[in-house]
Amino acid sequence: MTSDSVQPVSGPSRRTVVAAVGAAGLAVALTACGSDDEASGSSTEQGAAGAGATTEAGGSSADAGAGGAALAKTADIPEGSGKVFSDEKVVVSQPAAGDFKAFSTICTHQNCPMTDLKEDTLSCACHGSQFSVLDGSVKKGPATQALAAKQISVSGDSITLA
Repeated sequence: MTSDSVQPVSGPSRRTVVAAVGAAGLAVALTACGSDDEASGSSTEQGAAGAGATTEAGGSSADAGAGGAALAKTADIPEGSGKVFSDEKVVVSQPAAGDFKAFSTICTHQNCPMTDLKEDTLSCACHGSQFSVLDGSVKKGPATQALAAKQISVSGDSITLA
């Protein structure tokens, strides 16, 4: 027998494979954490601007013209309540006649999407948090942070997501 016929097949060592799998897992975890941090930063920035300032009719018509998605007609949003747009992850409400606001439908407790709207209350099916769609505030925990305000523009009878 020659030494060529008994040489082991070369490939990555067990240590190399374990290190690569660990690095890949760490990258996934950091990416997920980075996404949460960005979402938290966005809601902090939006919250600092004030809910009323972010969604009034003239609030961001320039942004809306730059590629906003048309959501609904003003007549589609009931006064004192709202309407959930699941695909856009937003709820648009009309707290008073002609005053329109929009908020994220992602629960601030554990980031669950919410679609259950009754009157002026948006409820989370995951842990039972409830939010006012009129101002985004928490009505019932475990959530402690208000819903993130979203930019909308009202032009004539059209509501556009900015």
